[in-house]
Amino acid sequence: MLLPALLAAGAAVIGMGQMAAGTWLTRRFMAAPRLAPQARPAVTLLKPLCGLEPGLEAALETAFTLAYPACQLVFGVQDRADPVIPLIERLRARHPERDVTLVIDETPHGANRKVANLLNMLPAARHDVLVMSDADIFLPPDFLDHVVAALETPGAGLATTLYTGREAHHTPAGWAGAAQLNYNFLPGVVLARALGRQDGLGATLALTRAMLAEIGGLQVVANNLADDQVLGRLVVAKGRKVVLAHTVPATIVPEARLKPLFSHELRWARTIRALVPGAYAASVLQMPLLWAALAVLLSGPAPWALVLFGLCLTARLATADLIRQALALETRTPWAVFLLREALSAAIYVASFAGNHVAWRGHSLRADHGAVTLN
Repeated sequence: MLLPALLAAGAAVIGMGQMAAGTWLTRRFMAAPRLAPQARPAVTLLKPLCGLEPGLEAALETAFTLAYPACQLVFGVQDRADPVIPLIERLRARHPERDVTLVIDETPHGANRKVANLLNMLPAARHDVLVMSDADIFLPPDFLDHVVAALETPGAGLATTLYTGREAHHTPAGWAGAAQLNYNFLPGVVLARALGRQDGLGATLALTRAMLAEIGGLQVVANNLADDQVLGRLVVAKGRKVVLAHTVPATIVPEARLKPLFSHELRWARTIRALVPGAYAASVLQMPLLWAALAVLLSGPAPWALVLFGLCLTARLATADLIRQALALETRTPWAVFLLREALSAAIYVASFAGNHVAWRGHSLRADHGAVTLN
């Protein structure tokens, strides 16, 4: 079985090359100079909410401590019994200087409940610069300065951001979930942008009210699971650019166990497969440890395959540490987690082809290819 072993080894080498490129591009992005905005227009920050999860209060409080002079905070829920409502009231009482609006509206607008929530919140937004940010995102104090600066880029229509993962639980599942975001997803996005992709990332989506109206408003993505990706496509279709802001907030990885983490990441995987099937199919080459392990199994194991596996593991740990330093992450991921991470990624990749339905906050949705009608 020498030929299959050599093919697996070749795939491992390709994976290491992609890993190295993503690491280099991430470090270059983080080292680039941060530009201050030429103006500081008033901004409405929209935070759609649904329930409580670990670390949510600390994440939401970062919206109240932003160092930006004119920022309206609009929070939205769709259930009057939602336990997040008392949390928002506590934060509002803790920060009375902040301009805060809480919208409680159960009106449905389509299959995507997050977009429905945002549509209910929009009438309360008073300013022309709209920044949509997920509830569980830790925002740096200068977050809005960098987002506004990105929107000032010539030709920009939408600003978005990378984001890191911060585990809520120090368990194998928590570490594996954070490792996926920090060492696979984030450098993968930077590499994709270097190759010409312009993806909108749901953690942050910022645009002007005029740009939103030009693409047809949020209602055009009310039935799309990947509303962030579709919004980016609509902006590009209008001849504008999706710009990456030079700020990297963090998101909570709430899962303490592998089963809910698997379900969460399977939703991502099936969504991406539906949107970009060719690129997703090729992403199997981004698992060098998997291919190196297969080379070991298929070769007997041969000494060269064992050496290749050792090189892949060493490269994985080295590149992860370089990314950790560039992103100023506080802790190192235990080395064994990267083996778990690769096995979990492989299982999710296989499972992603077994169907198109995903579970999202207790609802079953169908992953779609993101097609909309653009007027």
